[in-house]
Amino acid sequence: MKILLKNGRLIDYKTKRDEITDILINGNKIEKIAKDINEKVDRIIDCTKFNIIPGMIDMHCHLREPGFEYKETIETGAKSAVSGGFTTICPMPNTKPTPDSAIILQKIIEEAKRVNLCNILPFSSVTKGEKGEELVDFEEMKNAGAIGFSDDGMPVVNSRIMRQAMIEADKIGSFVSSHCEEKSVSSGAINAGEVANKLGVEGVLPEAEEIMAAREIVISETNNVRAHICHISTKTSKNMIRDAKKRGVQVTCETCPHYFTFTQDEVLKSGTNAKMNPPLREEKDRKAIIEGLKEGTIDAIITDHAPHSEEEKNKELSKAPNGIIGFETALSAEIMNLIDTGDLDYFNLVRLTSYNPAKLLKIDRGTIEEGKIADITIFDPNEIYTYTKDMIVSKSKNSPFIGKELKGKVKYTIVSGRVVYEK
Repeated sequence: MKILLKNGRLIDYKTKRDEITDILINGNKIEKIAKDINEKVDRIIDCTKFNIIPGMIDMHCHLREPGFEYKETIETGAKSAVSGGFTTICPMPNTKPTPDSAIILQKIIEEAKRVNLCNILPFSSVTKGEKGEELVDFEEMKNAGAIGFSDDGMPVVNSRIMRQAMIEADKIGSFVSSHCEEKSVSSGAINAGEVANKLGVEGVLPEAEEIMAAREIVISETNNVRAHICHISTKTSKNMIRDAKKRGVQVTCETCPHYFTFTQDEVLKSGTNAKMNPPLREEKDRKAIIEGLKEGTIDAIITDHAPHSEEEKNKELSKAPNGIIGFETALSAEIMNLIDTGDLDYFNLVRLTSYNPAKLLKIDRGTIEEGKIADITIFDPNEIYTYTKDMIVSKSKNSPFIGKELKGKVKYTIVSGRVVYEK
């Protein structure tokens, strides 16, 4: 099938293209990029006033299947992802059973192929059952299709185990994505401070993240192996990673839209729909995360899409589970809090949402060039709308963006030359 994208604003970080142009897609690949393409095609999509970027890649999300299908399934999660403009997503392994063997991982991959909406590249757990005691067979899991290794949702508490894991993963050209949480100082509902005190709940100390991030940097530097730190949320974490990178340490990291959009004050408005782990922090941290994105300390923006049922989220703050859905609001949060503020231009947004994640995952994606796979996100950067519960595609509805006016709407998501979503 041939598809012709007409008169869209192509923005590509790798080639530094920012121009109004046409794009011809033939089968699963981009055949031609030029102005005024006139060829017989099966479909023409008018992209006037729309931005065209490489398909967005979310290297950290939760699809809940197997084991927690009442929150989300691979199918409902993929539908939510493509509606948010994501062409590749990487689900974390905190499912039941845990993908700690090739058989379980392959079942996830088979279901993703059946759904056939976006590229779904699952993580293997680092340890059996995410118990932090016995390492998985890294080579077996990579050969079975694991894109990386993580016990996300749980920290690997034992430093000897984590050291071995990072070394083993590095040997086979893969990596460990570390959920940094020092359990001895992490008990609590939301960030420690003024809001927690006001609500009378125990607060999570920022050191819970920072101590573990420091450990991963030490292991990485001492052993000259790759480290990747999940969802950073504090100024100190950002500064430590920045300084380590300056020394040549092989450390990379990611953050989420909620950490540069909200502060802990959002809990007063959205309640448990603003409860996640790590928690929303203070304004100084929010600003530091934006600074980290600008200066290149933070390598990627991920959603940490974490669906929970309304029944679970309706519990009191100290008992409700952590996490919010994020696929469908990520692009709007980025436009409103990074582009419109002048902190980033679209080149650098593409770097953080497409180009860098592809490099970190070592996949041939993240750019729009002739001959490359046609994974493409097309959106109206100026459309303003109110995000309501009834428009949510995800099976779960736990979002602090509900009821808020947002800007930027995905119009088409194209995966391997197929239009998998259109609005």
